[in-house]
This record gives sequence, C-alpha cells and structure tokens, in this order.
Amino acid sequence: MSVETKSDNEVSQSSLRMEELPGAAVRFAGDSGDGMQLAGTQFTNTSAVFGNDIATLPDYPAEIRAPAGTLAGVSGFQINFSSQRIHTPGDKVDALIAMNPAALKVNVGDLIEGGLLIVNSDEFNATNLQRAKFDANPLDPGSDLYRRFRVYKVPITTHTMEAVKATGLGARDAGRCKNFYALGVVFWLYDRPLDTTLRWIESKFAKVPAVLEANTLALKAGYNFGETAEIFPVRYKVERAKLDPGRYRNLTGNQAAALGLTTAAKLAGKPLFYGSYPITPASDILHELSMYKNFDVRTFQAEDEIAAMCAAIGASYAGALAATGTSGPGVALKQEGIGLAVMTELPVVIVNVQRGGPSTGLPTKTEQADLWQAVLGRNGECPVPVLAAQSPGDCFWACIEASRIAIKYMTPVFVLTDGYLANGSEPWRLPVASELKPIHVSHPTSADGFAPYRRDENGSRPWALPGTPGLMHRVGGLEKWDVTGHVSYDPDNHQRMIDLRQQKVDNIVRDVPDQEVYGDAQGELLLVSWGGTYGTVRTAVERARQRKLPVSHMHLRWLRPMPRNVGDILKRFRRIVCCELNKGQLAWLLRAAFLAPVETHYKVKGRPYMVSEITEVIDSILGGNHR
Repeated sequence: MSVETKSDNEVSQSSLRMEELPGAAVRFAGDSGDGMQLAGTQFTNTSAVFGNDIATLPDYPAEIRAPAGTLAGVSGFQINFSSQRIHTPGDKVDALIAMNPAALKVNVGDLIEGGLLIVNSDEFNATNLQRAKFDANPLDPGSDLYRRFRVYKVPITTHTMEAVKATGLGARDAGRCKNFYALGVVFWLYDRPLDTTLRWIESKFAKVPAVLEANTLALKAGYNFGETAEIFPVRYKVERAKLDPGRYRNLTGNQAAALGLTTAAKLAGKPLFYGSYPITPASDILHELSMYKNFDVRTFQAEDEIAAMCAAIGASYAGALAATGTSGPGVALKQEGIGLAVMTELPVVIVNVQRGGPSTGLPTKTEQADLWQAVLGRNGECPVPVLAAQSPGDCFWACIEASRIAIKYMTPVFVLTDGYLANGSEPWRLPVASELKPIHVSHPTSADGFAPYRRDENGSRPWALPGTPGLMHRVGGLEKWDVTGHVSYDPDNHQRMIDLRQQKVDNIVRDVPDQEVYGDAQGELLLVSWGGTYGTVRTAVERARQRKLPVSHMHLRWLRPMPRNVGDILKRFRRIVCCELNKGQLAWLLRAAFLAPVETHYKVKGRPYMVSEITEVIDSILGGNHR
C-alpha cells in the first residue's frame, strides 16, 4: 500500500473529516524514561470514562534501566478501545506513536499496513540511530516506511520545550513532559476529552506547581497542534460501548486480585493476612493490599519467599484468611512450605502471577509455563487444587472462589494469573451484594468429640483455633495418625492419609460447574485454552464461526480437579488443539487424564497470542475444506 507522507503537506480544516470507527488499537512506545506507561494509562482512563470497552497491554523492559535509546530499554503501552464488546488489547495496532528510533524498530512490525505512524523526529539523530542499530535514517525520503504507513514527523521534544518554557523548569524536567504532548496529539486525533487527565495532573502534582503547569501546558499544546497544524486529513471517533448496566471502574488484574482477597475475607468474617516477598510481576498485589488496612487487612513483606509462605501458614493456623503471592521463581522456593500446608491441612491462597522463565527468565514478560509446577511441583503425593483467572477482572472472582474452596476443604489453593492479566486492564462492573455469597466458616468450640483430623462429609478436618479450651492439638510436617493427628510412621496409616488428602481434593469437583463449550457441542474442531489465552482464542473462534467454520471453544477455569464432564466433551470432536503459552503442559495433562488425542499449538515468546495466530491454526485445519 502506497501512502503519501503528510508531514510536509498542509491539510485545510475545511477538508478535515471525522471518520467513525468501531474501535482502534493504539500503542505508545519510547524509552523506559519517556513515560509511555503513564501516557497509555491516561488514555485508558479517559476512554473508560468516555464509555468505551477497553483492553490494555503494558510492555515493560526487563532491564531496570537499560542504556537510553537502546532496543532493550523500549517501553510500550497498547490499548484497544471499542464501541463493541472486546476480549483482547488488539492484534496489529492501528496507530503507533514512536518516541525514538529504538521504539520504532521494536514496534513497527506490529503496525497494520497503511496504519498511522507518528514519530518524534527530534530523536532521530546519529547517536540514537546507532543505538537502535539502524544503518540509515528510516525517516529519510524514499524510505520503505512511507510506502507502508501514513507517516507523520512531529518534533515533539522541540514543541514540548517551547510549550513549557514559561514555567522555568530546567531542560531535563521540561523534557519529561513530552509524553503529555504526545498524549495530547492522540487525544485530538481520536476525539478524546482532556478533562480526566487534567484533573489527574492537578491532583498528582498539586504540591509541585511548576510541574503541574508544565504537564498541563504540554498536554494542551499537543492537542492544539493536532487542531492547528493541518497535517492530519482525518480525525477518528469511537462511540460508547453497549456494556451491561451497572457501575464500572478500570481495573488491572493485580488490583482485582487484591480486591478479591479483601472481599473474600469480609465474606468469611475474617481478617486478611497477606505475606509476600516482592517479585515482578506480582508485587502490585502487595502494594494494593497495603492500602486496605481499614478493611482489616494485614500485609507482611517477608525477608524471602519461604518466610512469606510460612508466615501465611501461621496466620491460617491462628484463624485468618491467609494468602501469599509470587511468580514462578518464588513458587519454587515456596513449594516446601506449600507441602507443609498440605500436610497440616490449613487453608492458604497462593497467587502465582506467571512470567517468562526458567530462572530469572523474562521477568516483565508473560507466560503460562507454571502449570506443571502448580499441579505436580512438590515432593511426595502432595495434591493442591488449581484454578486460573481468564481476564483482568476475573482475577477478582478467582481469588474469591479460591478462598471459598480453601476454607471449605481445608487446603492450600493455587490461583494462576500471568503478567498479561496482572498488568492489563479492562472495564470491570462493580458487583452487587446479591452476587457476593457469604463464605461459611466453622470453628469447633467444644472438646466433645473433637479430634484434629476427624473429617467431615467433604473430607476436611476441623479448623480449630489455638487457645480454644480443650482443643489443644499438634501440627507439623511429619505424617499424622488418622483422626488423632499424632506423629505416625506406620506404613498402612501413611497410605491411608495419602489417599484421604487426595480424596479431599478430588471432592472439590462437587463445587466445580460442568464445563461449557462455546459453539457446537460436537464436531470437527475444538480449541482448548486456559488462563489469559481466553480472550484471544474466543475472539478467533467467534470470527471463524461468523465465516461458518465448524470450530468450538472450551476454556478451562479449573485445572485440578477438572470439571467432571471434560472427558466426555473431548470424545465428541475429531480434532482437539490446545493453545497455550508453553510447550504443551495442559495438552499433556489432558492426554494423561483422558487418553484423548490432544494436539498442541504453543508460543513461548514472552508475548500473548494474537488473534491472527489462532485464526491461522483454525484455517490450517478447516480452511481447505470449509471455505
């Protein structure tokens, strides 16, 4: 596609037209010090207030502070905003704002052909081009960029410095405002109001008047540039989405997890104890919960992961709703403690925000490769139930569900999220009271008939609180004698206790709804997903079914135990393909459990699936026979 560059061509306001779009995906990209996350967040908040359905994908560099202008230091933020219901932050982006050459090089491959490319031309100097490993300036006339995209060169840095000159800020501080200038341009381009961001600036920088004024001036200057420069022939409008009635707020997965744990504690009538050691990308759960002290939330930043897990076990023993959060490397360290929680049979919620591995791996990127670790990763016969959230907002409900199961069945429970869900956001409808069912908690109060490992109809032992008269008992990591809880080395008793703990986890299937299938209940092709791949796979299947392709979708929320009808569903389809961000861990579990011919389609690149990638899978199987 050949598109004329407009940066040197004036467009009169009389010829400017407004084009209505069903939705658009926009990405801000620049150096890690350029404030791209802030710009993207403000664009998100404005779109949420406006009433669009939104989904976001922040993309942080793994380096704490890579050298300025290098490929390793590029930070990006993508938002998909729409007048229709959406499940993903978008595939290829419709507009890319690149603040330097490195940002352009890393991200231009995700821009659609004919897409809008706004570049900060001030930063395309010899030094930055070299740092980004460009042999020639991609903005030079005749560059391939002009044939593929609509390119607009804007001297963002220069314009920003001029706009904030009156504030008296030094060059360094003044230059930091260029993200707001770029944001102003994009606000104008997509017909977004400035009010929400102006109020945020006023609140955030109220104690630093010069910075408040500078950011305000930069934002308005960018907006006015779009209005007066006469280089953009089109503005775009995306109408409000028709969402379900209710009150909404914009919410990330980590925020949702924090709210879910807090709500679960209230539903159970318990204080919440959250013990954690900081680790990317789970740390924000600890940060969020530290602000909820008025809801009887106690946060504990431990000296290491083992201490965090053991502190949670201690809090559970004392009668609190106990939780801990981490990512894959932290789970590896917690596993012995998780085994202790299994042996003592105490309720603890363990949130694993998965990231790229192994070892330190890709700490700011997403992955789904901790499934085996959650299901199988402890020594001995050590069953732990596992469920996975499917969207940022669903992290709220997953944490409540995990808390309910942990208390009812007296067991630790894994909640799997991932970096994509944790940092991504979406409009979240605030639940009404009727949707929040109380979590029943029972503590024995009398010594009559009490035994610490006498089980109820669920297979659960009593949750006896220390200090209750007559209920003295022993807990620890050594094997327990059935019913009494005394230390036992008897081989027959050991097997009995192994079987009882396994049966208790198996009993959880009573609380797991039957698995649903989107599309036909039987047929040619079934795509299987879990966790954060839900939105991408569901969108691809919806589009394929609009083309009359016989494909269905099964998304698993409970991974241990799985819904009781999963095996029957798998038997009804000729081809089954499991799409996951690992080398086939769920597919392996399905094959092992149901002897089903499950195929694997995997991606392990630290990035979520694109809808087009899943569409290619569907078309490669069905396209030739079902056009």
